[in-house]
Amino acid sequence: HGATELDEIGAEALPRRTPAPAWLPTAKGEEGDFCLRSSDCAAGLCCARHFWSKICKPVLREGQVCTRHRRKGTHGLEIFQRCQCAEGLACRLQREHGPADASRLHTCQRH
Repeated sequence: HGATELDEIGAEALPRRTPAPAWLPTAKGEEGDFCLRSSDCAAGLCCARHFWSKICKPVLREGQVCTRHRRKGTHGLEIFQRCQCAEGLACRLQREHGPADASRLHTCQRH
């Protein structure tokens, strides 16, 4: 039971690795699943900090509150990170119909 039996069978008899069929589900993380990077998450999700771990969270849509960082590198200090705005949207100061600077809230808005 070892290398000698394998030599007798020959390499032709060994199963070949084939790519997974297209109908199998992908191994991408769903919302709430643990992740290390955004590529670990399914489409429409990003990997963001949640307490002291990272989970897949939804990318922000138009009108949703977003985080705008004044200083580079402050994103890593948040305990509850938000994803970035979806493609075609930018995180901008919310337009208010009141006095200037009444709200410091940023939302995802069309460019």
